[in-house]
Amino acid sequence: MTLESFVSTYGYLAILAGTFLEGETILILGGFAAHRGYLELPWVILAAFTGTLAGDQLFFCLGRKHRLTILTSRPSWKARVDRALELFKRFQTYLVLIFRFLYGLRSVVPFVVGASSFPAKRFVMLNAAGALVWAALIGTAGYLFGQALTSIIGDIKHYELGILGAVAGIGVMIWLLRLRKSKMRQQ
Repeated sequence: MTLESFVSTYGYLAILAGTFLEGETILILGGFAAHRGYLELPWVILAAFTGTLAGDQLFFCLGRKHRLTILTSRPSWKARVDRALELFKRFQTYLVLIFRFLYGLRSVVPFVVGASSFPAKRFVMLNAAGALVWAALIGTAGYLFGQALTSIIGDIKHYELGILGAVAGIGVMIWLLRLRKSKMRQQ
């Protein structure tokens, strides 16, 4: 199976799954793949919107139903939860709209909001608006990244596998650094 057929076949599903979990790297890759013609940018954005919205709703529901159980089972979240609580007390609506853009808080903010008395309907509406803006901005950034590389390098067909690998590698390295930092905090 060629890279083109692999991305064309599984790209949207990968974006949906990747953005459900975290997402910036996979969405940038999706935008780049759209620039290369393997995927369509509106569908990349829709897959990312759906994935991130579903993931955040899940964390909101977990916070609503299991707030204390999850907090006690995840001591590594303590500092991030405290920071999210501090921000939530001051900027409830704005925080729900922009938390995806706040490094280190993306997975805990929906949980913290769910653990509060914040109305579920309001969270869904604000979360959907924030998810749409995030998916459109990051997906378009990946697309523009592809355009910039084409302007600089010219025909990037010969380099695209290396570019995709480099972006994916950077994403994996960031994830590993976060994981390591989390484990160091637990010790």
